[in-house]
Amino acid sequence: MTHPVDTHVGKRIRHRRWMLGMTQQQLAEKVGIKFQQIQKYETGANRVSASRLWDISDALNVNITFFFGGLDSAADSKTPAGDLLADREALELVRSYYAIPENQRRQLFELAKVLSSAA
Repeated sequence: MTHPVDTHVGKRIRHRRWMLGMTQQQLAEKVGIKFQQIQKYETGANRVSASRLWDISDALNVNITFFFGGLDSAADSKTPAGDLLADREALELVRSYYAIPENQRRQLFELAKVLSSAA
């Protein structure tokens, strides 16, 4: 049985990799391991050692604490926050959103708020 922290860290690895538009193969090459190992980390099937997590944080250009962000709230909450990180469509939407120039992104955000309140 996988530990919830291992699953959370794996989801955060996948989330950051997707935000950068990086494949498992590309991340594996940067870290010096096989892509199958990245798959196992992302699903929580294998635990990530401290030194490997350090290498992954360097390859993904984030502070190592990034991988533990939201851990308390995800454990305490009944909302599907963890599921959002596993949703490929949601991650693509976020990545596309941040690719939009800032002034247009703000307008899109305001439109989304109006549409969601009308629903």
